[in-house]
Amino acid sequence: MKTVFVVGFMGAGKSTVGRALAARLGWRFVDLDDEIEAAEGAKISDIFAGRGEAEFRRVETEALRRLLNSADGTVIALGGGAFTIESNRELLRDQVTIWLDCPLDVVERRVAQFTHRPLARDPERFAALYESRREHYAKATHRIPITSDDPDVAVAQAFGLLCPEESGHSSGGRSA
Repeated sequence: MKTVFVVGFMGAGKSTVGRALAARLGWRFVDLDDEIEAAEGAKISDIFAGRGEAEFRRVETEALRRLLNSADGTVIALGGGAFTIESNRELLRDQVTIWLDCPLDVVERRVAQFTHRPLARDPERFAALYESRREHYAKATHRIPITSDDPDVAVAQAFGLLCPEESGHSSGGRSA
């Protein structure tokens, strides 16, 4: 295992958990959205507003492909929609993917603190988007239910899945 991809809805904790997991593994951490912003010289919200979601998804897939070619020893946090795109899931088919399954009320509370989330502005659409994406996230290699705002809880679970011999846990495939 050389790369781990953390997937889930916006506000699930992908960047926070991914960064802490990478530190625990002694690996590099990459946030796909940060990579896109650096490559495009624009914020995600500005790309959405100026070029539309379809163009953003194209750029996102290109960034994901670039990362796949240089991702050894890396934990990569994907944007909330990246894993919902079939071609992206196909790119990640042979990779380890971990879904942070965070309840809707928790992501609503977390996302309410930010104004840069273009898909979070309408609460009804936000809830519908959350529900529609769950079936895609469920295709991840592993699922970690988020039951706490303490990222160390999810990091410990992820570490246990990835390194069962070091954590004292055994893993028989798909989790939770």
